[in-house]
Amino acid sequence: MKSQKVKNPQEYPEVITTLPKAIIQVKGIRAWVLQGERHQLAFFEMEPNTQVLEHSHDYSQWGIMLKGKMQLTIDGKANLIRKGDEYVIPANAKHYATFLSKSRVIDFFSERNRYKTKSVRQR
Repeated sequence: MKSQKVKNPQEYPEVITTLPKAIIQVKGIRAWVLQGERHQLAFFEMEPNTQVLEHSHDYSQWGIMLKGKMQLTIDGKANLIRKGDEYVIPANAKHYATFLSKSRVIDFFSERNRYKTKSVRQR
């Protein structure tokens, strides 16, 4: 079977955007969720200068930057994350982020209910 190029590599393809949309309270962020039995995988798109305020959760998080740049601070240590960089946020670590450019990130949460999703009518 021959693979196809993504029509617009600046956006996620339809195979992702037909997943349930996450309910996100931060303006400038949208996400689609792949639900596992005990985990979630989220495909994020962030607008430039979007900020995620400091928070923590009692489960770990792994992510990879597909496109863009973000300043990610974990337990007081600042990290510049660029395309191709991976990161791990340990359970209970205080963290926050600022997206310095339009960005796409995939995050894996070792928690089933990190994000609630919109019903079909809300999409």
